Amino acid sequence: MSLAEPQSRFFRPDRALLIQAAVALATLALVLGPLVPVLWQSLLDRPLYEAEPLFSLDNYVRLFGNPRFHDALGNSVLLALLSTLIATVLGVAFALFLERTDMPGRGWLRNLTLWPMYVSQLVLAFAWFILYGPSGYVTLAVERMAGVPLWDMYTILGMGLLAGTSQAPVVYLFCSSSARMADATLEDAARSVGAGPLRALWSVSLPLMRPSIIYAALLTFIGSLEMLAVPLVFGKPVGLEFFTTFLYMEGLGAITPDYGLIGAAATLLLVVISILLVIQGLLLRQSKRFVTVRGKAQRPKLAPIGRVGWVVCGLMCLYTAIVLLLPLAGIVLRSVTSFLTPLMSPFDLLTLDHFEILFGYEAYRRSILNSVFIAAFGGALATLFVAMVALVAHRSEFRFRRVLEFVALYPRAMPGIIAGIGMFWAMLLLPFAHVLQGTIWLLILAFTMRGIPMAFGALSPTLHQIGRELDQGARSVGADWWTTVRVIILPLMKPALFSAYVLLFLAFLKEYAAAVFLFAPGAEIIGTTMLTFWTNGSTGPVAALSVIQLAITALFVTLARRSLRTNKDV
Repeated sequence: MSLAEPQSRFFRPDRALLIQAAVALATLALVLGPLVPVLWQSLLDRPLYEAEPLFSLDNYVRLFGNPRFHDALGNSVLLALLSTLIATVLGVAFALFLERTDMPGRGWLRNLTLWPMYVSQLVLAFAWFILYGPSGYVTLAVERMAGVPLWDMYTILGMGLLAGTSQAPVVYLFCSSSARMADATLEDAARSVGAGPLRALWSVSLPLMRPSIIYAALLTFIGSLEMLAVPLVFGKPVGLEFFTTFLYMEGLGAITPDYGLIGAAATLLLVVISILLVIQGLLLRQSKRFVTVRGKAQRPKLAPIGRVGWVVCGLMCLYTAIVLLLPLAGIVLRSVTSFLTPLMSPFDLLTLDHFEILFGYEAYRRSILNSVFIAAFGGALATLFVAMVALVAHRSEFRFRRVLEFVALYPRAMPGIIAGIGMFWAMLLLPFAHVLQGTIWLLILAFTMRGIPMAFGALSPTLHQIGRELDQGARSVGADWWTTVRVIILPLMKPALFSAYVLLFLAFLKEYAAAVFLFAPGAEIIGTTMLTFWTNGSTGPVAALSVIQLAITALFVTLARRSLRTNKDV
């Protein structure tokens, strides 16, 4: 079969260049679309849709003179530092014990450790509130036995515990590969001079993981700064202000939103996160000093830790039960009871009323269907789009491919709530954009923009592994760039495409922060409906919706894992 396309006698524009330029322009529009209105609004003296605006720095002056913003800034930094410390300590410890030692139960503990990543932070926050909140089931039960409350989730320490434990799997994921590939001969050398297994892990393996730890810690810090669910559920009731809740309340809680103040605060948050990403890059420039995998063959070897392994296994089981299993069991129980209290048996309070409410009203049913459609169909569209971006960035001679890669990765610095604000303002400014307002297509666009770096990261390693001689061979028989990537490269990318789709499906299903400014009647999703119920104090339907989202997630993860095991193509 020849890959060469039939040649026309007449002039025909370069098909490859047209496709590459179209992909680059679409990426630029998708990323700059919400970014430019935010920056623009921060410099205007009136809402950006009003006529004859004047440039001014007054929004920044008012922002820095606002005592509420001072509190929000201080609380956000404190919460981010605390949750980063907790997540890093836990994630690194998980990586060392699960990947470098022979502790029992490593296989199933790995899977359990990763599960908080699959669950929406909004669901986790609601689950912790139902169990460990001031009126939570476990809180009241322990208070009855001890006589005094032993903890308070309405504090930065309490929120830091939840935020840190929910992000520990991310740190574990980034550090696990580094721990797995560590050179065992270095640990053997430490043991030969008298170091015990734990001392060898501390003195040898842990320092070698420094690049992964730095990367994961900064990622966690950024994730904590842009977190909305935990501050909204535990901070707002007691008046604790954070960066994201400040934006949320100024945008949705105020009768007349102060667009200038929102634009200035959002711009400041973007600048802070962008600086952190630059620092992350600078800190990782010396990562070559930590290379341990070289040309010399080495066998993976686990450190024997004896009885200590059983102790660590028991502690991890207890941790998983407290952090994940009990809260999820609590939210399932709350979804089928009229209320949950240790003073009465839950079996006397069983009801299906909350599910009847959800399935009895069209708007609530629609929010579930919309979420599934956006995750399934929107995730597929986003996967194909990001695949084209990755192909242009890594497998083409496009002049601006390096710029395209930078633009594609920049949404890492854009929190979901700012993406939502920016998209909302872009719809007010752009001609013909009003046709997207209040539709699920606008949500798909916003979620796709947020998901580009994640899917790009899943696809790039595979493209680096596919040899360029395949491209050169196809070109030598007359195939152009598009024919080469369509017939040869894309089929070889099937496993990476499937992984990217799984990541995007789960991210789209969980996303809510970008949607709070964009949804309208007809375009509700599970996250926005949960927030509406929560604002009205209806915890039962919130729990029922959480259970439905958990069921969809569990079903999808199970099917995805089964596909990976049985289908060699993916």
